[in-house]
Amino acid sequence: MATLVKTINILTSTWSKIIITMILALSFYSSVYAQEVLWEKLNGKAKTLFKQKRFPDALSVAEEALKVAEDTFGPDHPKVAISLNYIAELYVIKGTYAEIEPLYKRALEINEKALGSDNPDVAISLNNLAELYYNQGRYKEAEPLYRQALNILKQTLGSDHPEVAITLENMRALYKKMGKDEWTE
Repeated sequence: MATLVKTINILTSTWSKIIITMILALSFYSSVYAQEVLWEKLNGKAKTLFKQKRFPDALSVAEEALKVAEDTFGPDHPKVAISLNYIAELYVIKGTYAEIEPLYKRALEINEKALGSDNPDVAISLNNLAELYYNQGRYKEAEPLYRQALNILKQTLGSDHPEVAITLENMRALYKKMGKDEWTE
């Protein structure tokens, strides 16, 4: 009888621990899921405000989405990079270039760290930064970024992908601005 009582106590204790662990895991997952849904809704709202040309409101909502992403997923998560890129795009409209570069650089750093240096999202970050430099007349800084982005895109998406064509066109425009012959591979 004593052995039966000990066995019941052990099983009860084990099942209690399992159930408590499952409840905690589910509550954590549902909280993260709710925050992810909130992040997506905020991004959608920011994009709607952008389409309505309500840029200050869109920027405010995009900054709120960034805070949710950082708090929920951590400061080095690709969703944070997405938010940073979107805020930078809004700053482009605002014309505050000094605020854009750190956002693009941080997004690039996050994507490289989280996704690896040969990921198409890294190429997009490189293109964003190169485009900023191009628009500022910083052509020599833009060129290696375009080249790196082009190499990544060709390797990961193939030479016929539209993103490759866009990057090639950006490079041709860059070389034209630099007074060089048209760029060829």
